[in-house]
Amino acid sequence: MAPRLCSIPSAARHLLGGRRLLGGRGPRAGDAAAAGARSYSKDGEGSWFRSLFVHKVDPRKDAHSTLLSKKETSNLYKIQFHNVKPECLDAYNSITEAVLPKLHLDEDYPCSLVGNWNTWYGEQDQAVHLWRFSGGYPALMDCMNKLKSNKEYLEFRKERSQMLLSRRNQMLLEFSFWNEPQPRAGPNIYELRTYKLKPGTMIEWGNNWARAIKYRQENQEAVGGFFSQIGELYVVHHLWAYKDLQSREETRNAAWRKRGWDENVYYTVPLVRHMESRIMIPLKISPLQ
Repeated sequence: MAPRLCSIPSAARHLLGGRRLLGGRGPRAGDAAAAGARSYSKDGEGSWFRSLFVHKVDPRKDAHSTLLSKKETSNLYKIQFHNVKPECLDAYNSITEAVLPKLHLDEDYPCSLVGNWNTWYGEQDQAVHLWRFSGGYPALMDCMNKLKSNKEYLEFRKERSQMLLSRRNQMLLEFSFWNEPQPRAGPNIYELRTYKLKPGTMIEWGNNWARAIKYRQENQEAVGGFFSQIGELYVVHHLWAYKDLQSREETRNAAWRKRGWDENVYYTVPLVRHMESRIMIPLKISPLQ
């Protein structure tokens, strides 16, 4: 049976005119002709139709984790979000800085701290922790089993629980085309941009960002890119570092002046159902300063 195509009435086509999205704009008003020349379509008629929808992604038989993650490593990441009682934030930071570095330095535990922050702009009175497990899921289970008999850590968790309003976590893999997070000197501020994607669009997101990441490397701002495996699914986290808020503004504006960055934004926006940004300040113990 021949595939059925969605048809658009002539009146609707007239209303759309040269617009790419109803009530919206293309990447730039002055770039309409150039965008048409760079169209991914093999026929002229397909260009306006494609602008109403996201790029087509061929069916895959491989898991996202196989297609998008680094093949040369077996690192697994855990990100934790702790919402702390406002009056307890200083005490929370103190006990965290006293206990977590011991796990990081103990070679018997196959885990390491990647970064530890307090949210500055975004959800207030929040701590964010990013862990790396070298060896994947076996390393994670080994670490969890050992922590069950670690009296100091169990006491730490008990004391910490009295300070929290809520907590949640996710298991993550890193995108193959992003930098692996490495310790860096500070002081810096960090931006964690979280994208909740429409189901089925992770491959297309990865394809677009594999090309786009080159536009965001001039100031070494790209720290790491991750996608969720356990917890809320179809979630992407991009981690960026800047010297300050003014540097962030200048770096982001510079990206828009590079030919190709606007197209990446234009084609990835339809994949997103929700996004948020938080600006974070490192704790004393964070390898990312």
